[in-house]
Amino acid sequence: MEKYSARLAKIQDWMTEEGIGLLMLEDTEGRRDQNIRWLTGHPGDALLFIPQDYASSLKTNNKAILAAWDINLAKLYASHAPAMLAAYNDFGRQPIKAIAAALQIMKTPPGSKIEIPSVTPYPAFLDYVGELSGFDILCRSNGAGVELDKLRAVKDEEEIAIIRKAADITNELIDLLEKNVREEKIKTEADAALFIEVESRKRGCEGTSFETLAAGPYRSFAIHAFPSWTYSPFGGSGLSILDFGVKYDGYCTDVTLTFARDLNPKQEKLVNLVEKAAKLAITMAHNETPAKDIAAAVDAFFAKSKKQMPHGLGHGIGLQEHEYPVIRNRSDNEWVLKPGMIFTIEPGLYDTLLGGCRLENDILITEKGQEILTTARIIRL
Repeated sequence: MEKYSARLAKIQDWMTEEGIGLLMLEDTEGRRDQNIRWLTGHPGDALLFIPQDYASSLKTNNKAILAAWDINLAKLYASHAPAMLAAYNDFGRQPIKAIAAALQIMKTPPGSKIEIPSVTPYPAFLDYVGELSGFDILCRSNGAGVELDKLRAVKDEEEIAIIRKAADITNELIDLLEKNVREEKIKTEADAALFIEVESRKRGCEGTSFETLAAGPYRSFAIHAFPSWTYSPFGGSGLSILDFGVKYDGYCTDVTLTFARDLNPKQEKLVNLVEKAAKLAITMAHNETPAKDIAAAVDAFFAKSKKQMPHGLGHGIGLQEHEYPVIRNRSDNEWVLKPGMIFTIEPGLYDTLLGGCRLENDILITEKGQEILTTARIIRL
């Protein structure tokens, strides 16, 4: 319970500063929100209602309320969370009835500010306003969701330990992938993608972090190949890209390998530039470094060779494959690296004739510098 209590306390401190009486989080089809898992351990499909003064509410035996679609699953995964468990059926399977009941249970004073998810459709927002006329309903883009993103950007010790385990599994799969491609046991994009799916689950993973992107020499020119994988050849002459991650105990990895065989001089130049860019970026990744500066340095490096990377340099990882901080060269990127942040560094270059090359690893910022958690690499066949 301690980790969940600590996380809830952080968001409740923010709620107190903002004067929010009750916060509603929603994880449903079409509006997924991993913050509920982060705060309770429940894997998904639920509403979470958090009162402002959590410490005080505990004294009165008035906890946060987790309204889960699958109450049996909630009892298994959220039994240690400081929240009262309830079945969504108890509220007629209607979010407005559920929040009205939560307000009564928690004795939230009339006139209080009630924040609902920023992704709530406008017609639904109007329904909340109409049904909860005694309260001030907030639905805003710069509210609780942004604050929770900031909190989740810095991982605690337990989260780091889980991601280390996920990275260990990822590294084991990387070695097996290289071995099997070299031995021609993996010959197609489908072989590679299905190998990752099966082998990750054998090792206790929930599955892959996202749909694996396997692109052989004929399709590696795209940043994200479409479809994500086919039965086309993989690992043959030219450049093949394999972008994948595993999800272990809820937490993701994200790596990209490039397999290179029988390259011409222009393809070799592409690969060498990407390798050097990755080294440059990782060397710069330290505590207190502005994330934008790293991305700008890589862009400048590529520009010297009249090349341009068509995507950001990296992104945070955690319960989702794309989290904060963002490592990109944009004027609005104000993220500064801090110990506990885990993110990708993934320089890439793509050409419709030469194919593509990307190299992506997961990096942990520490007090002393950085730690490269994964062993993705350019594999020359």
